[in-house]
Amino acid sequence: MESWPSPAVPRLADLGFGDAAPPRVRDTSTGELRAVEGRDGVVRMYVCGITPYDATHLGHAATYLLFDLVQRACLDAGREVRYVQNVTDIDDPLLERAVQTGQDWRAIALRETALFRDDMAALRVIPPTEYVGAVEAIPDIVDIVTRLRERGAAYDLDGDVYFSVASAAGFGAVGHYSAEVMLRLSAERGGDPDRPGKKDPLDCLLWQAAKPGEPSWDSPLGAGRPGWHVECAAIALRHLGDQIDVNGGGSDLVFPHHELSAAEAEVVTGTPPFARAYVHQAMVGYEGEKMSKSRGNLVFVSRLRAAGVDPMVIRLALLAHRHDTDWEWHDAELDVATARLHRWRAALARPSGAPAPVDDLRQALGDGIDTPKALDVVDAWVATEGDDTSAPRSTAAAVDALLGIV
Repeated sequence: MESWPSPAVPRLADLGFGDAAPPRVRDTSTGELRAVEGRDGVVRMYVCGITPYDATHLGHAATYLLFDLVQRACLDAGREVRYVQNVTDIDDPLLERAVQTGQDWRAIALRETALFRDDMAALRVIPPTEYVGAVEAIPDIVDIVTRLRERGAAYDLDGDVYFSVASAAGFGAVGHYSAEVMLRLSAERGGDPDRPGKKDPLDCLLWQAAKPGEPSWDSPLGAGRPGWHVECAAIALRHLGDQIDVNGGGSDLVFPHHELSAAEAEVVTGTPPFARAYVHQAMVGYEGEKMSKSRGNLVFVSRLRAAGVDPMVIRLALLAHRHDTDWEWHDAELDVATARLHRWRAALARPSGAPAPVDDLRQALGDGIDTPKALDVVDAWVATEGDDTSAPRSTAAAVDALLGIV
């Protein structure tokens, strides 16, 4: 699947600042900050992508900006980043949208994925190394399901194939939720805990047998289509190997998606943990309410852009919030971010300034991707005069390299 063009990212080491220390990220599975060291100089990161409908709303944008900053911090530390992102271009919500609108599901997926790519490019998000659709990954998914069957970790139920959570010794280690909470979240987030015949209510679909009027693919498992969680396990294992450094997405993916995809991967490989760190973007609300398609209050990046909002204003407005705390979007944030961007650009165009705050910026981002603190660092530099003629250029390079703002 085609990705989007990459922005040029300055190398601060080339300007005499050396390499930064590897960033530390907040690991959901432990609650602690964990350094993203990588192996052999390579950081392996998998971030769950969109199901292509209602793209790209601000919750999406906040998520992919978070992992853009993780990638930028790793690059600044002299690491190569091998980053994989999927597109769930076949799943129940997409098919439901097709029925609701009378459109072909493939046309919706292509249109919304193209829109997402355009938004990511406008926001200067570094693209993934591999951008993989679920449909193109079906051979890998079938292979994973077959291997799970061989290990006794999968079973058939009326033509469908289910993953047995009892087969995964580490099941529950990502979110540490109680069984009661997992059952509730499973029912709310696409699971079927009440289906008769399952060995455990939390067991999840690996392969769904073909249904009349729905797309399906022939395979050794029978005609059908893949389950959601195994999609990401298969794509990550195919492109990144048995163990990755960062697995990320929105906080609503902690359970069931990340918990189950990790469990499936660990059973297949026998190499726990699947990820050394699980990193999540908190939920974004809208002026006192949950932002959701059912409420009709989604704020879309493309609509803001069409209204003439500078993508860097959108980026700054989102970076003003911590990624690990739920927050609410208010339309007035665009005015605040616009004023901030104008101040920054004016200061960066001055002939001289205070010494570039590279170390302070690196520290803010390196300690848990603290973007509000990073913005405060730049604000303080903007408000301070100085006679260093190289400072504006160096500061501009740091703001570009680490925050993606130009």
